[in-house]
Amino acid sequence: MSESCSKSDERWLSLMNEASAWFDGPIGRQLLEQEQRVISQELSRCFGSYLVHYGPFANTPVEPQKIKRSVRLGPPLSGVEIICEEQSWPIGEHAADVVVVQHGLDFSLSPHALLREAARSVRPGGHLVIVGVNPWSPWGVSRLLSRKAFRQARCIRPSRIGDWLNLLGFALEKRRYGCYCPPLSSAQWRTRLSGLEVAGDRLQIPTGGFYLLVARKLMVGLRPLRQSRRERMGQLLPMPVAKVSRRDAEQQ
Repeated sequence: MSESCSKSDERWLSLMNEASAWFDGPIGRQLLEQEQRVISQELSRCFGSYLVHYGPFANTPVEPQKIKRSVRLGPPLSGVEIICEEQSWPIGEHAADVVVVQHGLDFSLSPHALLREAARSVRPGGHLVIVGVNPWSPWGVSRLLSRKAFRQARCIRPSRIGDWLNLLGFALEKRRYGCYCPPLSSAQWRTRLSGLEVAGDRLQIPTGGFYLLVARKLMVGLRPLRQSRRERMGQLLPMPVAKVSRRDAEQQ
């Protein structure tokens, strides 16, 4: 563990380790595998030089096809290249073309602060991708019955996160759902219910186990500057013209 994280909030480090252990189990892997497919599809439409990926799990990198460099940052877990706390990302403002926050808001002590850090890091015109557990799904219900770290997941509504993104200067471009098979530890049952994935992905019913939001950061300077108040100009009035009679005109 690095010196910076050795002084981190012990509650946060404990939550990250417990979340990572849950994602490394059969149920967590089931969710991540379905998400990777959808994330890859959305990132295939993004271009740029840098992508930043944040998530409370180990060894699950994002490999975009059309972005030159992908960097993982976050808690001290295997596969994380830049170790930092959720409220202190050591990257510059507007440094990334795309930022992916995968379950970071679900397992966070301060979701607002984490979202602000992610939003700050996106360049104007860049994209912020948020992935979270859908509370209106069998996965959201199973959280209430879980005895593991999954019980601590916040499962924030996607509509609420959309409101937060709007306040941070983002325009929501897409909302997708996935993982329609319920959380089952049995691979045999997951195979039997695989048809749910095909039908759910095609119809995009909002009961999938996870949601994915794609938001674009609005360009700065699009609003016209308010013009300075100009002095009121006087009204142009017609000048009086002397009438000339027809007889005077002939004498001239």
